[in-house]
Amino acid sequence: MNAVSPFASKRPDGPARLVIADDHELARAGLRSMLEGERGLEVVGEAADGTEALELCRTLRPDLALIDVRMPGMDGLETTRAVKQLCPEISVIIVTMHENSDYLISAIRAGAAGYLLKDTSRRELLTAIRHVLQGESFLNTDLTQRLLQSMSGEMRREEALTEPLTPRELEVLRLLAQGQTNRQIAQNLIISAGTVKVHVQHIIAKLNVSDRTQAAVRAVELGLVHS
Repeated sequence: MNAVSPFASKRPDGPARLVIADDHELARAGLRSMLEGERGLEVVGEAADGTEALELCRTLRPDLALIDVRMPGMDGLETTRAVKQLCPEISVIIVTMHENSDYLISAIRAGAAGYLLKDTSRRELLTAIRHVLQGESFLNTDLTQRLLQSMSGEMRREEALTEPLTPRELEVLRLLAQGQTNRQIAQNLIISAGTVKVHVQHIIAKLNVSDRTQAAVRAVELGLVHS
């Protein structure tokens, strides 16, 4: 009997399928070598620019795309936005050498669920992929803290929610903004992971965003949580 893969896939009987997009061949080879042999993952395509990456996503329909920020022609942010518009079910992780919180916020707003630096370890890369494939987010911790700090002075408090969050939803949101997973939030609040999932769905709907990563950013913008 085959062991259950730790990586979620849209194909229950097959590995999660990945596309790598980077204009540097060595960078693509480095990512591929970190993923080769990992049970439950398969690199099904590589692209040297954004246009090629978008076409691969359109034709191959991978579970996840690893995309560099700086590429010729269509850059990584434009590519992420286009991928999410064309194939919203495909998750995106930005993998970049740029330790820049502006890139991070732009990546989140483009629809990326993860943001990693190229000097990340194999363990962190696999952890990020696992979280994102499970529908959660994974962001570089230091950059996220800097982002929240910079945004805390630019909050748009005048934008009221059409439906206020409940006290429990606010508790969940504050832990979510710290980067905690549903399981960690459940342990902290002594509730089930299923209940946390329902709260997260309500939070996303009330904040009018598409995922938990954007919910965390939106919460800071509205002054609901602080760095």
